Amino acid sequence: MDSITQAVLGASIQGALLGRWQGRRALLYGAMLGTLPDLDVVIDYGDAVADMTFHRGFSHSLLVLSLLAVAIALLARRLQPNPAYSTRRLLFAVWLVLITHPLLDSFTSYGTQLLWPLQTPPIAWSSIFIIDPLYSVPLLVAVLVGLVRGLRERPQWLAISALCLSSVYLASTLAGKWMAEQRVQDVLAARGLQADSLFSTPTPFNSLLWRVIVVDGDDYHEALVGWFDQQPPQLVRIARGTALAEALRDSPQHQRLQWFTHNVLRYDRVGDQLIVTDLRLGMTGFHPFRFVMAEWRDGAWHALPWVERLPFNRGEPAQLLTLWQRIWDQREEVPLLAWANTLSQRP
Repeated sequence: MDSITQAVLGASIQGALLGRWQGRRALLYGAMLGTLPDLDVVIDYGDAVADMTFHRGFSHSLLVLSLLAVAIALLARRLQPNPAYSTRRLLFAVWLVLITHPLLDSFTSYGTQLLWPLQTPPIAWSSIFIIDPLYSVPLLVAVLVGLVRGLRERPQWLAISALCLSSVYLASTLAGKWMAEQRVQDVLAARGLQADSLFSTPTPFNSLLWRVIVVDGDDYHEALVGWFDQQPPQLVRIARGTALAEALRDSPQHQRLQWFTHNVLRYDRVGDQLIVTDLRLGMTGFHPFRFVMAEWRDGAWHALPWVERLPFNRGEPAQLLTLWQRIWDQREEVPLLAWANTLSQRP
């Protein structure tokens, strides 16, 4: 999730558990601890693929953060002892602030390596967009009220209420994910199609309209599915360009990208560049993680030893408006194929 959401989540947790004794400082401490795991973004891992796939690694490990919580709690108790509350309570608060950061991240599409150092594929339950106001606003309100009024009795209960409300909303997004995938699977069954894999994620800033990607060999199908749809979803077939992947057979960056994304990838030749796109993130045709991984020279593809990430095209407000209208009316046309085809036309 975005840094503001992680900060207000951490602040709300520490405010709820320790606000009675720490006052407004609990919000500050919680916000700092809540964003601590994301400091790994300052590490240069070597190239763009490494930066992407090592992010949310060791710093988001349940094991590492649990050990860090013990160290922070013992250090805090030594530097600033407070007999009003127990070390156990302090440890639980610090641990919960730290551990909820990667757990929340796991509900997004990116991928979080909760079990590091085990080399298991990253966990991406992908039921919430990286920025979702319905999740974040209750926590933000609770933190602002706590800063203004302090954390005594009612403001503390406001933090607890905000945490409960946001958690219920987060759980509800799993129902949306199940709904979207089930409707697409019904269409696949009716057509007699057997998908290699299926991936679903909300469209930007909401959990009412979902993107569902069905990987089918050299192609993928994409559909938009909403809670208010009355008709079966329409699957749009799009080429994945998998023949180009042969040029990257010996590329360690490509192998790691396949592992990290569960191979939900697309390949395009744009001029003399071979571009690999992570289809899971962003929106159709506007994906934030696109990499130049090979160049055409002397009649052949040559994998690049150092991979570059392309600038992110965020789209236009009119396209967001199109998606907003599609939430409420299935008859509103979203040109998925046209948007997706822009990937093969621009670097």
